[in-house]
Amino acid sequence: MSAADKTLDLLIQIAEGISKQFGTDCEVVVHDLSKKKLEHTIAYIANGHVSHRKTGDGSSAVVVETLHKDKDKLQDQLSYLTKTSDGRILKSSTMYIRNEEGEIKYIFSVNYDITNFLVVNNALSSLISTQEDVDKTKKPKKITDNVNDLLDELIEQSVELVGKPVALMTKEEKTMAIQFLADAGAFLITRAGDKVSKFFKISKFTLYSYMDSSE
Repeated sequence: MSAADKTLDLLIQIAEGISKQFGTDCEVVVHDLSKKKLEHTIAYIANGHVSHRKTGDGSSAVVVETLHKDKDKLQDQLSYLTKTSDGRILKSSTMYIRNEEGEIKYIFSVNYDITNFLVVNNALSSLISTQEDVDKTKKPKKITDNVNDLLDELIEQSVELVGKPVALMTKEEKTMAIQFLADAGAFLITRAGDKVSKFFKISKFTLYSYMDSSE
């Protein structure tokens, strides 16, 4: 058995243990990046009903980010909020598993469904909050189960970044949105250029010129 296989087996063993310890609301995912196939990175998932994913499904935003960005600058992301396609809120942690050369080969993620806790918390907060209270909660990241949905989510985020619909965007604003997509690794997704060009109502040539002008 190779070292990579041993690592994967160990991660699966740990994932099973965590999921059993914390119950059916705790989803644990192992992404295998060794093959670099965005459409099928999930090598193992426990309690996949939490985010409606299964073994063999595709990448999440964190996987695309990992493949796109400088590996030396990536650090584990612990205790942040995510959101499922049906609106459930999860408390998530993501850990990067590296080989001896420092390359990230696996991503180990834990997603705990805290929706019911938030319902109780909100009920209590409405009783004890004052007019001066300010909601500082960050918007949760959406968890997707395939790369097409992920691309749609990233495009939606790029529009939110600009703050106006495509029809009203200037060239500079479209450039800003497209640079956001490039930084997020969106163009690693197959045929992303075609979809982004169509969405922003520009040609492929214009798309690449916007990307070049923003570098």
